[in-house]
Amino acid sequence: MDQTIEALRANGFTAELHDDAAAARARIKELIPPGAGVFTGASETLRLSGIEEDINAGDRYQAIRPRVLKMDRATEFDEIRRLVAAPDAFVASIAAVTETGSLVIASGSGSQLPACAGGAASAIWVVGAQKVVPDLSTALRRVEEHALPLENERAQAVYGQPSAVNRLLVLNAEPQPGRSTVLLLREAIGF
Repeated sequence: MDQTIEALRANGFTAELHDDAAAARARIKELIPPGAGVFTGASETLRLSGIEEDINAGDRYQAIRPRVLKMDRATEFDEIRRLVAAPDAFVASIAAVTETGSLVIASGSGSQLPACAGGAASAIWVVGAQKVVPDLSTALRRVEEHALPLENERAQAVYGQPSAVNRLLVLNAEPQPGRSTVLLLREAIGF
């Protein structure tokens, strides 16, 4: 874990090691100012930790996800696209983090990828201990063999359709100092 934190920092990410999801939940409240427009990526880690509810059901932030879910995809697609691509803050999890300091993000729709890649003014990833892997090839294997089957099961239950890794993003470094924060947890949580 310490090696991963050091590698992330060397690659320009702000990286913090926390004991559990409760600590990350409290830290997010410190990192995101009240009133900020916040978009949350679909994430079991956020759901299980209560972070998703804090952001999307509370009145502390301008929650983007609930807003876009109410919008008509056929007639308001451009507005949805703009809202999710460039929020004040983006909060999600990832499929894997390498000991060499890279983040691997898998997506079925790709809607969260612009915010991850640089569209959001700030990005925060909450990462369970089980997502730390030695290298990129192991990370990609983890996406296909571990995360996708679990996400597929969840998508079938929630949406009535399967999931897929239609888009894959690897962040090897963060060129904007202070933009990206990784909250690495000592506990396992999420997929």
